[in-house]
Amino acid sequence: MKTICLFNSELAWGGGEKWHLETSSYLNNKDYRVIVYCHKNGELRKKLEKDGIEIRLISIGNLSFLNLFKILQLMFLFIKDKPNAVIYNISKDIKVGALAAKWAGVKTIIYRRGSAIPIKNNFLNRWYFKNIISQILVNSFETKKTINQKNANMFPEDKIKVIYNGLRLNHYKFKEKQAKDIFTIGNLGRLEYQKNQTALLDLAVVLKQKITDFEIVIGGDGRLLQELKQKAEQLKVTDVVRFTGYVTKVSEFMSQIDVFVLTSHWEGFGYVVAEASYFKKPVIAYNVSSNPEVVLDNKTGFLVAKDNIEQIVKHVVELQKNRDLIAQMGLAGNTFVKENFDAKVNQQKVENYLLELI
Repeated sequence: MKTICLFNSELAWGGGEKWHLETSSYLNNKDYRVIVYCHKNGELRKKLEKDGIEIRLISIGNLSFLNLFKILQLMFLFIKDKPNAVIYNISKDIKVGALAAKWAGVKTIIYRRGSAIPIKNNFLNRWYFKNIISQILVNSFETKKTINQKNANMFPEDKIKVIYNGLRLNHYKFKEKQAKDIFTIGNLGRLEYQKNQTALLDLAVVLKQKITDFEIVIGGDGRLLQELKQKAEQLKVTDVVRFTGYVTKVSEFMSQIDVFVLTSHWEGFGYVVAEASYFKKPVIAYNVSSNPEVVLDNKTGFLVAKDNIEQIVKHVVELQKNRDLIAQMGLAGNTFVKENFDAKVNQQKVENYLLELI
């Protein structure tokens, strides 16, 4: 039996943690021994325990790579577990966990990168990418492009594999939108700088001058919740902006909106964009990062120039006045997701990829 280890020390829940959970669950149900190294207090651990997946508890900080004792501890764990491959998710884990795996004799060390942010061209990165990492798995072609963006020789392109994230389509339940006159704009994600929900508050200010009977529903939790609420009060948009907090039932959230607006500064792969499209909601997003790979401009939604609120307003107003266009784009989005982002298909691709390596 092949042993696959997944290594993710993140405390919070995000796209990378979702991928690790779903991939570990998929492989665990196949003919593999799966072990996940995760933070003892992390959200990932809680969900893994529900699935009965074998775990190792770890705690890694930004300076842990300077702690030889911690690296050796991990090395001995790897020697005991004897993995055929280890998959990492974040850079601090690479610096500690990947080095430990290398010292333990693990031959296949995979960096699964989910953020379309250029790799810094510094000595430490060059050393790790040359001497420790054997393969890179990315979630979009945009993410792949950023690996060598600042150094063309950072990592061999033929060892960078693109496999899109997948959605467990059979886990979603469609519900009819409740009958009401309010046109609902939705956004769902962590309340962090990257997701840029501040732009939605600016959007509300302009929309109030253009249309009536609308609301913007912002789902999610994070460090910026209070700051965003305070800004909503300052901008006097609390009458049209609603914060739901952490969303446990994505199906219910998506079913109650008319259009999804993504204002992220960047995305590696927009899970929520694919989810919104699957629920037949047109998506308006900035034309940045991997968004053009997930949103088909003028077909499943609209791509607009980064930070251009006026363009978002234009398309929101257009959709509000044209229910037929909403239905047309929604159907196209649903079809696109089924054809490209089905977890059953994409997880099989991940398994085939691993089999080629081990």
